[in-house]
Amino acid sequence: MKRILFITLFLVSFTTQAGVIGYSTFPLVSKKNLLSASFDSVISGGGGIGVEARYTQKLNSRLILDGGLGISGSDQSTSKLFMGADYEIMPDYLDQPRVSVKLNWINEEQFLYRINRISFAPTVTKGFNFWGKEAYPFVAIPFGVDFNGELKQYETVMNLTAGINGQLPFRGYEKLTANVEMSLNLKDSYSTISMGVSMPISF
Repeated sequence: MKRILFITLFLVSFTTQAGVIGYSTFPLVSKKNLLSASFDSVISGGGGIGVEARYTQKLNSRLILDGGLGISGSDQSTSKLFMGADYEIMPDYLDQPRVSVKLNWINEEQFLYRINRISFAPTVTKGFNFWGKEAYPFVAIPFGVDFNGELKQYETVMNLTAGINGQLPFRGYEKLTANVEMSLNLKDSYSTISMGVSMPISF
């Protein structure tokens, strides 16, 4: 338990669009809760690094909710709040990949302005066996609209996001789930890389 806590605190000690999909493609059991921390890096524009804390819960067989906050030293984004809901359309079964749509709301500071972003992300994922451990690569295309209330402007944004979720294959850390996610700017957004770990929690 001390080792799990150390890894989580280590990630949070670093000081963000990153982690759009998060752990919503990982096959959670209903009512399962995850608490995660990630290290994020903006790789476009002026760059910058940050951290993100996320809570994920599977409500039923099809619906996963998450939410959290992030802070960053990037020029593009310095702080944000976010909430999301992933709805499964088709399950991962035999040769069929899992297909879902994730809705997101993000409130973040960009270049001294507060932006509200509403987006949806069609997502495809498939479980594979890597060295005796299950992992779940995914690809998504988040598309959304940014609203700037101060300037009374809006613009559409789009990214291509790919990543992988899976349990850590190291002895003593099997309870941790790792996530690596990369998001490339396709239209009026920015590119990021996110790496993090999560641990199960119960109430």
